[in-house]
Amino acid sequence: MRPRTLDEVIGQRHLLGPGTPLRRLVESEAPMSLFLWGPPGTGKTTLAYVVSNVTKRRFVEVSAVSAGVKDVRAAIEQARNELGMTGRQTVLFVDEVHRFNKAQQDALLPAVENRWVTFIGATTENPFFSVISPLLSRSLLLTLESLTDDDIRTVLERAAADERGLAGRATLTPEALDHLVRLAGGDARRSLTYLEAAALLEDEITVEVVERAVDKAAVRYDRQGDQHYDVISAFIKSMRGSDADAALHYLARMVEAGEDPRFIARRIVIFASEDVGMADPTCLQTAVAVAQAVQLIGLPEAQLNLAHAVIHCALAPKSNAVVKAIGAAAGDVRRGLIGQVPTHLRDAHYPGAAKLGSGEGYKYPHDFDHGLVRQDYAPEQLRQRRYYEPTRHGAEAPVADRWAKIRDFLRGS
Repeated sequence: MRPRTLDEVIGQRHLLGPGTPLRRLVESEAPMSLFLWGPPGTGKTTLAYVVSNVTKRRFVEVSAVSAGVKDVRAAIEQARNELGMTGRQTVLFVDEVHRFNKAQQDALLPAVENRWVTFIGATTENPFFSVISPLLSRSLLLTLESLTDDDIRTVLERAAADERGLAGRATLTPEALDHLVRLAGGDARRSLTYLEAAALLEDEITVEVVERAVDKAAVRYDRQGDQHYDVISAFIKSMRGSDADAALHYLARMVEAGEDPRFIARRIVIFASEDVGMADPTCLQTAVAVAQAVQLIGLPEAQLNLAHAVIHCALAPKSNAVVKAIGAAAGDVRRGLIGQVPTHLRDAHYPGAAKLGSGEGYKYPHDFDHGLVRQDYAPEQLRQRRYYEPTRHGAEAPVADRWAKIRDFLRGS
């Protein structure tokens, strides 16, 4: 079912429109070097094959998992000979190029610089971290996006009907199609593998047949419906209630149903400030790190990172003082309690500021003991307002003690 032309490629419309680098590569004879960066099953190898087939270039694939410098140089030398003897160009495709070490990547440089090959490197990891700068700077970087549910549905429907696929020999019930879409998680290759496995069992593919074929129970979960909102609500409330087991159950339920892991990670980042806050400031660090890991790694491996963050959030001491503080401050602002910025706090760097008295009388805290000096910071009508009221939970207890002393000192108590 691998597409034969760019028009058959499903998804990645941002890379395949008129005037895009891929279109120019296909439509011109000039060699070009590029990196395809994206999650598994989004079409990186497919695009390399299509470029080769449409342009009638030789296609040579090197796997970064098993190839060494000797293999890379041999492929390049063969491409040079072919170009010199017949004028035929070669597409050198390196899958999982991030697995190449520096010496292996250096071996690619002469071929890229001298245009001996059209180099296409595929990677699931951020190339800015995994590819040497000289190679990256000489290549275009194209980012592939995860396929949508509609994209996966199209892949499956085409495979069921096309003569290169099942050619109509098996029928898919709507429920089985929905289940396959969920199981795929945006990975077209996985969706076709599951479809093929199910078709080997029965001519009529139902949800039960899919469950038997892939040994995975159907999770009743609609990413656009009630289950989505109910499960994410239960997930957050379980973490808030410090039940790590229940939170992990709902996490697994979402992951198995094909929920976007970036959505889950975003909710964890919000939770870290909304429900943990200063009671454990490291919780936000973990949540942000996990959100970045999800972007870099993707599922299924990233479920380990998500579980890490969920356990940290669930077992951390809880405080909603941060969300109450910003809510109270925003409420005052919306009610019109704003006031003028005190003169001594205003910007004094622009011409004419001195004539207006801006910055005059400001006391630099670093010049005083403990880095504190008594002066007014809030607008006059807000000087007695209290927004941040820390709890005595976890690491927020010493913060509460310190803040009470600082607040009393600044306000002259």
